[in-house]
Amino acid sequence: MLQVTHRPPFNWSCLVRKLHRRYPHCSRAPLALVVLSVQSLYLAYRMQLLAVFSVSTSRFGRGCLLHSLRTPTGAHSVVEKIGDGYPLLSRFCQRRCSGARATLNPHATIGRDDAVCTRIVRLAGLEQGHNQGGCVDSYKRCIYIHGTADEKRIGRPASIGCIRMRNQDVCTVYDRLRLGSLVYVIDS
Repeated sequence: MLQVTHRPPFNWSCLVRKLHRRYPHCSRAPLALVVLSVQSLYLAYRMQLLAVFSVSTSRFGRGCLLHSLRTPTGAHSVVEKIGDGYPLLSRFCQRRCSGARATLNPHATIGRDDAVCTRIVRLAGLEQGHNQGGCVDSYKRCIYIHGTADEKRIGRPASIGCIRMRNQDVCTVYDRLRLGSLVYVIDS
């Protein structure tokens, strides 16, 4: 069983109830709440908080515009899961395993490379005009939850839009979330 080390900085059960009412098709699957202000992902299922993980979202802040390099907010759905069976630190390029393995960056510095590693959970926005359609479409922006070679920066904003996780943690989230699971990204 996963262990919850701290609770979200808001009434998460009230938010989950609202999300289940608004997106009833998502209520039968685990969901993830990504809270930008605390750089955390909360995994919940049927009003039970299962686990919390540190993440790294965009170093440029929140935003939904194409080419903004910001992390989009709002409701998203898991539309693709990529990486079954690949070892930790397998590198992906355009959602295909390159056959190469990333090396963990030993320093907490922003490198030139934002390697997508281990697993990919691809997201599509559910809010027309906010994170879906036109120049704000999370799916077209290729917004993922994924592993990284830059684990030292997990817990603080460092990505270029995606939600980065430690490689072992992203495997757990990948295994728990299903196609159609809700991922809700908020500030606080």
